[in-house]
Amino acid sequence: MIRIIAPFAALTVVVAPAWAGDKLLYAPVPAWVKPAPPVDMTTITDASPIFLIIDQQERLADGEVAHYVESATRIASPEILAQAGTIQLPWNPDQGDLTVHSASILRGSETIDLLAGGKQIPVIRREQKLEQLQLDGVLTATMPVEGLRVGDVLRLRFTVTRRDRVLGGQVQSSLPLFAEPMRTQFGRVRLIWPEAAPIVWRSYADWSRIQPPRTVAGMKELEIALPLPKVPEMPKDIPVRYRPVAILDAASYPDWQAVSKAMAPLYRTQGLIAPGSALAQEVAAIAAASPEPRRRAAAALRLVQDKVRYLFNGMAQGNYAPQSPAETWSARYGDCKAKSLLLLAILRELGIEAEAVLVHSTLGDLVPKRLPMPAAFDHVIVHATIDGTSLWLDGTSNGDRLEDLGDVPPFRHALPLRMAGAGLVDLPLQPDARPQFDVALDFDQSAGINFLAPVTAKVTLHGPVVQLLRTADATMGKEQRDQMVARALGDYASIVALVRRRIDFDDAAGTAIISATGVAEPGWNLDDGRRRLTVDHAVQAITFNPDRGRASWRDLPVTTGDPSNIRIRVSYRLPKAGAGFALDGAETLPAQLAGRVLRRRASLTGGTVTVEDQLITTGAEIDPAQVPATRRELAMAKAKLLRLVAPAGYPERWQEGRPGAFAKINAILDEAVAADPQSATVYLARAGFRLSVFDYAAAIGDFDRALALAPSADLYAQRASVFDLLGRHDKAIADADKARELDPSSHHAIKLAIDYRASKGDYAGAIAIADEQIEMTNDKVRAGYAAQRAKYLADSGKVEEAVGIMDGLIESYPRSTELFNTRCWMRGTHNVELEAALQDCTKAIELSEDNSAYLDSRALVYFRMGRMDAALADIDAALQQEPDLTASVFMRGVIRKSRGDARAAADLAGARLMSPGIDAEYARYGIKP
Repeated sequence: MIRIIAPFAALTVVVAPAWAGDKLLYAPVPAWVKPAPPVDMTTITDASPIFLIIDQQERLADGEVAHYVESATRIASPEILAQAGTIQLPWNPDQGDLTVHSASILRGSETIDLLAGGKQIPVIRREQKLEQLQLDGVLTATMPVEGLRVGDVLRLRFTVTRRDRVLGGQVQSSLPLFAEPMRTQFGRVRLIWPEAAPIVWRSYADWSRIQPPRTVAGMKELEIALPLPKVPEMPKDIPVRYRPVAILDAASYPDWQAVSKAMAPLYRTQGLIAPGSALAQEVAAIAAASPEPRRRAAAALRLVQDKVRYLFNGMAQGNYAPQSPAETWSARYGDCKAKSLLLLAILRELGIEAEAVLVHSTLGDLVPKRLPMPAAFDHVIVHATIDGTSLWLDGTSNGDRLEDLGDVPPFRHALPLRMAGAGLVDLPLQPDARPQFDVALDFDQSAGINFLAPVTAKVTLHGPVVQLLRTADATMGKEQRDQMVARALGDYASIVALVRRRIDFDDAAGTAIISATGVAEPGWNLDDGRRRLTVDHAVQAITFNPDRGRASWRDLPVTTGDPSNIRIRVSYRLPKAGAGFALDGAETLPAQLAGRVLRRRASLTGGTVTVEDQLITTGAEIDPAQVPATRRELAMAKAKLLRLVAPAGYPERWQEGRPGAFAKINAILDEAVAADPQSATVYLARAGFRLSVFDYAAAIGDFDRALALAPSADLYAQRASVFDLLGRHDKAIADADKARELDPSSHHAIKLAIDYRASKGDYAGAIAIADEQIEMTNDKVRAGYAAQRAKYLADSGKVEEAVGIMDGLIESYPRSTELFNTRCWMRGTHNVELEAALQDCTKAIELSEDNSAYLDSRALVYFRMGRMDAALADIDAALQQEPDLTASVFMRGVIRKSRGDARAAADLAGARLMSPGIDAEYARYGIKP
């Protein structure tokens, strides 16, 4: 990459190439500088800006740019003192001179000269950006400001000059224009140049009117007061060229052709590869391997990408001038200039037409709006032509192979460097040949769709990310690598546990492969009584919500985001060879949707459903006139998301389990535990699965191990609930109390402690804890404990008193569905005031959409009233929402048995499987099958 950095901070200046010295200079302020007003310390208050003066001035003349900075910083706090307490002025001795004019502290009426008595600022050499692979040769003038205090003002004046021989006497400059809400007492940007000089300037801050330059004593002068008005708010989804840019450019180039012509000599290649040299031998090997130009180009690109590491060299004239191919090959490092010149020389030796082109790596869309000058670019690539086809080759990328030669980097515009000159050319927007992320997930749901599924997962990565991953992989330990694999795969599946995690690299393909085996939650949902699984990985990933409501925004196109190419293939092996399963929704996709390219293949054969989706973003834009139609198209597509639908009447979780069906899942979970026996997470993953198949005793064993490794209130509460299901009340109470001890603020743990005491029959103990909490908590929380207390008062025989408490609570909270349900349940279980109970439950149902528990309560009331058909209707409605609602399954079994319905046995067995103590629970209310 070309590093072309304007002085974008008032106190830090990084300058472009020049011939200069490494000695810090001291001199008065140049005569061409217009002084900023003095700081009046008598007017400074706590409300004054931190930056009292930010003044930047430049003189462009005789092929030289002199950049002057004056700053005055108010030391308003210890934090500002820490930040500003050391003067740091970096510059590159190969690129310019740094002259310090003054450094002083203003304190009241006193001015303290920091350079008095000939004191100088020490200079140190620091390669500050070596970790970013940049060798810039920067020196830094550094001086701690002795005696600086809060309340002082630190004032600096310095100038950097630059004269770049590569530019052949031309000049260029880019300056920042800061805007409100940034504050300063005096802010300015000022440019001056000889009246006869062909200097052109351009501001992109089009929301602020800038007065044209005036002529003073033979010099043009452009002066801009800062801060500018606040940058106008703009939508985030607009192209770069429409975004507000607070920059002032100035340059002496008449057009892009002049820039092209000036830079072209830097990329002459004749004679740069010496016959018989090591590099010439590499070229000969490529030529001998294939006569086909595309294969030769691919081999040359791979050589430059893989055999030469990236390192920016901004020393000497290196900001623009590349080092020779021989130097690059010998050193085995180079920046974009060096790599491009090397690639260019090799391609031309191989008889392939090629040229260097300038691009901007991030602001390419803005380039046509900018002034013609080299500083409009920050990167160099190679444009090759084979059989009339353009190839855009980036030597600083990596992993490109033969099939990738036609890929076009997202730089939007390029400037070919030709001896005769050239104008800007557009780079086409098109999909890459290969996905950057190619995902394959294979789920085995042959044991049933109500459970975790074994999954094999693989993500193949292509592009620059491969080298980043290779570097990371070389420095990581096993634990970090395992975490990286989990994160990478977790983006595409709800992973519960993983084993056999791997990161592999395929140099021939230029890819990295992340893979693992595990168990995952596929994500089935119950909708309209049918289980459905969304298998769309394209349409649902698209968002399109442009805001063009403001009049000033209506004509702005919508950008679709950075280029990307993702392919996801997912397969599901279904139970019973897929009998009764079906795909519902769009099995094919439009070629384009909301500016994205879409591809889909879907099939359901042999008991396996496979869906392959590819979502490609090229960076295309959507015309504002097409926004309404695009919204409609996307909404229609989202209404037809592809889903896998299970057959009607598919067994519930408590019906589906079969002996031996879970061997594969258990084996993976056991392997995960064996691989990481000191991780509580893997035990909890196995416990969760064991709970899902109602193996409570085994789940408790896993909770035991997890708690030994990482005790927490939440884990104790979870184990307590399992003990309660098994009727081990003392254990449940002990765990709930331990959870309360670890987290006294946990209302969940406190309520469990109350419930489990009541389950044991210790109503006095339960009520005592509730009373304690009622005294300690606020109104809404207090109401919950009061309702819990009332419930157990009723269970202890004080039904009338309990109902009275509930009456008062409902009067205070007349829209609380939980309170209505509690009073309904209380009356129903104790067989009192059934008509009133019916009204309570109906009220709760009407006030809530998620009302399965309330339907279950009303079913109990209907049962008490002898209205069995109504009870069964409510039970069926509850189970439509929550198929594993144990109470409803049990009561359906009770009612069916009373009617002689043979299906009762299955219901009762299922309820007992889910809750072994359910018979005892209902027996307390006199309800028995």
